[in-house]
Amino acid sequence: VAAAPGGGGLSLADLAAYRAKPREAVCGPYRKFRICGMPPPSSGGIGVLQILGMLERFDMSALGPGSVLPLHLLAQAERLAFADRNAYLGDTDFVPSPVAGLLEARYLAGRAKQIRSGRIAPSPVPPGAPARRADFAPNADISLPSTSHFSIVDRDGNAVSMTSSVEAPFGSHVMAGGFFLNNQLTDFSFVPEAGGRPVANAAAAGKRPLSSMAPVLVFGAEGGFYASLGSPGGTRIIGYVAQTLVGLLDWKLDMQQAMDTPRLLNRNGPLELEAGTALEQLAPRFEALGHTVEIQPVFSGLQGVRVAGDGLEGGADRRREGVVLGD
Repeated sequence: VAAAPGGGGLSLADLAAYRAKPREAVCGPYRKFRICGMPPPSSGGIGVLQILGMLERFDMSALGPGSVLPLHLLAQAERLAFADRNAYLGDTDFVPSPVAGLLEARYLAGRAKQIRSGRIAPSPVPPGAPARRADFAPNADISLPSTSHFSIVDRDGNAVSMTSSVEAPFGSHVMAGGFFLNNQLTDFSFVPEAGGRPVANAAAAGKRPLSSMAPVLVFGAEGGFYASLGSPGGTRIIGYVAQTLVGLLDWKLDMQQAMDTPRLLNRNGPLELEAGTALEQLAPRFEALGHTVEIQPVFSGLQGVRVAGDGLEGGADRRREGVVLGD
């Protein structure tokens, strides 16, 4: 790092002082399932659980995957979750992020009351007021999508959902010892405070930046393993995973079908519709419902495994490299 163009202050002492920390997963119910995901300093687990928690009051299975209404509801849940993400989440070793308050059932029920079947006000929407919150200014990161995910289930029933990131193509573009060094600083807010209020995700020595990685494990009604799932994609990961879970759990799609579904996302801004899919033709209908629509290419890379009958079923996102393998 010191010898790289522009140099840098990273030292061997910094590496020696670093400790990987085991953390308790965040878990929550959805229909008859239990979803567990990554806690802060990732926003992924909380974001996915918030979206699903808000959708719980709607009969998504009756609406089906091919119509505008369920996607309209999903987009609203996503923008409400992103409003909370940007206001409250950061490294909980440094800031008092209200994790329990954001996932509390009554809070999510209240947020869900803002979801409409008809025309909505344009984004952005304000964050909610969960219990035990602090007064932070909005996050402003420039996180970039260059992440990998894999899901594995072995013959003994052990399951893994693992997401790893170096941030941006080839990380910092600096290689040391055969490894590309990451560029995770772009996950911090580039604005440390606004209007006299601190930003929860402002950079600090020893602090971990706010990720959006959302590896999840899904458990069935009896508590047994049901599915492992995750994706690359920067801040879009949360929407990719949440929409795929709706496909699996509400629409009864198989893993590959759920991954193949055209992507839709609202990160509390414009409604992003996947270019080159049937969603493009639905853009005028979304605009009539109050959305500002942007047609964009999608770079999800979902990977997943689920229990199917007496065996396992895998899926790999066709939008990127990936493969399903098994004995």
